[in-house]
Amino acid sequence: MSGSLWLKAESAGLDTLPAVPRPRPSWAAADPIDDLTTRLEEVIAAAVHPDEIAAVLESDGMTDDHIRLTYGRENSFALAEDLYARVERRYPEPDGPPADPWHTGLGGCLLRGLVFALPGLAYVLGAPLLAGPAAAPGLPAGTVPLLAGAVTGWVWNQALSHRAYSWLGLGDRAAAARTLLRGAPAGALVGALVAFAAAAAGPGEWGGAVFAAGQAVYLAAATVLLVLDREKALLGALAPLIAGTPAAHWLGLPDPARAALLGTSLALAVGLAARELPPWTAPAGERAPAGERAPAGERAPAGRAAPRLAASVPYGLFGLGTGGLVLYAAIGDVVAEGAGASVAGPTAVALTLSMGPAEWLLHRFRSESLAGLRACTSARAFRRTTAVTLSLCLTVYLAVLLALAVTGTLLWPGAPDIGGTRLASLLLIGTVLWAALLLQSFGAVLTAAVVCGAAAAAQTVALATGTGDPRLVGAGVAGSAAAVLAVVGAVLLGRATAHRT
Repeated sequence: MSGSLWLKAESAGLDTLPAVPRPRPSWAAADPIDDLTTRLEEVIAAAVHPDEIAAVLESDGMTDDHIRLTYGRENSFALAEDLYARVERRYPEPDGPPADPWHTGLGGCLLRGLVFALPGLAYVLGAPLLAGPAAAPGLPAGTVPLLAGAVTGWVWNQALSHRAYSWLGLGDRAAAARTLLRGAPAGALVGALVAFAAAAAGPGEWGGAVFAAGQAVYLAAATVLLVLDREKALLGALAPLIAGTPAAHWLGLPDPARAALLGTSLALAVGLAARELPPWTAPAGERAPAGERAPAGERAPAGRAAPRLAASVPYGLFGLGTGGLVLYAAIGDVVAEGAGASVAGPTAVALTLSMGPAEWLLHRFRSESLAGLRACTSARAFRRTTAVTLSLCLTVYLAVLLALAVTGTLLWPGAPDIGGTRLASLLLIGTVLWAALLLQSFGAVLTAAVVCGAAAAAQTVALATGTGDPRLVGAGVAGSAAAVLAVVGAVLLGRATAHRT
């Protein structure tokens, strides 16, 4: 009975007495691991794996020999595991709300949509100046050179805008200004030459060619102001049109007064654009890196490659495709049926004005997708959140487009009724435009350009050959393009990596 009962095997595990903490003797040395834990407590608490702590230890110059001698552990990984186990996890929260690079104000987007649409008043104000015999396909006089010049301007200025924005993205505003200074006048010249070449199709087209030349100059000036965020200045340049169009409608202004109003707006736009583009010169000593050659007058910032010219081509093609779809929505009936058909002016105006809300909704979607990345804990949850947000944004855009179209139809004298196939075609074209802009914002501009270009080409062939009813063909082409873009969007936007900024 003299042996300790605690040594018997059958009594193992029966010691339930609480452990009594024993203070460290004053003469005992401090545990070096405790000291290290105290020193690295914040780092250890925020670590999600011991390897993070091991990396910190090694970066601090601790070798395995030092760790064995000082802390009694085999290596940095063993010591890191010990430290990781001693400290409770405390992941730090951000100091403030997370940054949202896609946040933008609704007012600025609406202003951009307004300055996109207001130049259409020039065609209303200048209509008497284009009087003449009908063009070949039954279009009003001057329509052919106007369309040729407008399409050329859309292609050129879309590509020019992308190149200027590329320089701005590199932080080189001077290079962006030089790009616009050289590209805008060249685009105006090309647009005017194309318009005059198209005017050779008939004797009554020369008035339209002159008007189209002014249109080309305005598009170049507007591109400069929009790229440099001078929408308010552009709105001011359009003030004569805004004031003169109602006066011309109600009072019947003479042709010289109409021409003066048009010329005043054009001169204001050109003057304001020229003020934004002083004769920049390349800073001395800046040259493009080896292997990259910037165009004459443009130099990449030190250590950076100049934007590739080829990268801007898809954006020009995108302008061609989307512009073609909008044109066919407006004048498709006239092209197919001749002068007896009505131009769907409210449709074109609604599509143009809706680009302001469309831009804001695109920013809203990108912002919400970033919030989804932070909030969702699985890929399935993120895809579901993205799909819901995308559906909501598209629904809001189509509702705005519908409201604009209905309002325009009620206010536009002699406008064709909007309903049935025409309404379906309008909403499908709106879906195509918004989906294409969305894909463009995610870098899939080539895909968007090919789909929109193919849709415009298919509609051109159908109208040229007289295949089917123009309204049904337009709705079918737009529906097919929308379906293709929906599939591409589902594949692209369902990946979380696509939403990284």
